[in-house]
Amino acid sequence: MKLHQNARHFASRKALETPVVRSVATSGLVRLHTRVFLGKADPAHADEREAHLDALFEATVDSYLRALQDGYSEAQAREITHIQANFDFYNHGWTEMMEFPTDELESHYDRYGDFFERWDVTIDDPLGQFAPPEGLPEAPSTPERLEDPDHPHAEGGFADDVYVETEEGELVVGDRDDIDADEVDVSQAVGVDDDPTGE
Repeated sequence: MKLHQNARHFASRKALETPVVRSVATSGLVRLHTRVFLGKADPAHADEREAHLDALFEATVDSYLRALQDGYSEAQAREITHIQANFDFYNHGWTEMMEFPTDELESHYDRYGDFFERWDVTIDDPLGQFAPPEGLPEAPSTPERLEDPDHPHAEGGFADDVYVETEEGELVVGDRDDIDADEVDVSQAVGVDDDPTGE
């Protein structure tokens, strides 16, 4: 999968790993991701998906932190959460929101198979042990879209590794080595910086 990565991502990681600001950072990241993906959703269905997406993204914060604890890099841990979200989109037939084509589902699963198996994550059960006890809020599916999937926001050909695009448009494999994660300021993190847009 192709991801963007900048100092704000490392600041958000630091915020999530800091008890004092973790809840603020989580709320900010959930709001940001829900807004972004609702912007990719069919407008006729966006509102009815909001509560589901909020809960989905809140749960993936836990998988992100666990992946970091298990030794995955920031980009890999974030990619894991995006893959989980895309499994959920696929299961609901929300193909217009997907970030990679449906025929790459298994390839993305296999790359993190060890992590996913350890936490009971499958394509059919995207959250596994990270699911909230009460489950996710229901949201209507559009299964007919799976018959001839249209995913205008998907980029294929990046299933073999994690690719990171810099602000200058340069594509690198793995985490950026030009950002010193220890030097980033937690105040730059999404939700902590008081910018509701996450920009």
